[in-house]
Amino acid sequence: MNQAVLKHLPPKHVEVEIWRADELEVRRGLSSELDEMWSYVRSKANPRWLWHAIDHHTGTVLAYVLGRRQDTVFLELKALLEPFGITRYFTDGWGAYERHVETEQHTVGKAHTQKIESKHINLRTRIKRLVRRTICFSKTERMHDLVIGLFINRYEFGVSV
Repeated sequence: MNQAVLKHLPPKHVEVEIWRADELEVRRGLSSELDEMWSYVRSKANPRWLWHAIDHHTGTVLAYVLGRRQDTVFLELKALLEPFGITRYFTDGWGAYERHVETEQHTVGKAHTQKIESKHINLRTRIKRLVRRTICFSKTERMHDLVIGLFINRYEFGVSV
């Protein structure tokens, strides 16, 4: 609040709104960082991508999908994000984002995707299957998806099986 300006305004020209932080976020709309991370199953000729979205302010994982680097997989992730009412998306500019996110809701650039890139580093550090140069890899897509999914569910959502 600008106290100096308030001193010079007549009271009838001043309107005050008090919002709780969580209500203000709902009013403004949620912003999200989206990105995809490469890994592979059996050999590098069989790539597998982790697509995920996090809350831009808190870094909380909102949703994730595993699959190919195709528009259909991104659309699955976008469908999972619908209930959140996201009004701003921050991405790296991959074509699927350009094609399926409204231009006025989309901001491209690494300046706004630092939290999700940090998540990539943490995942690659903790899950050997995601390291680019390793002898540890999954032999089936099902096992690959289970290992990564269980890790994310446990450490991001606090769900243990």
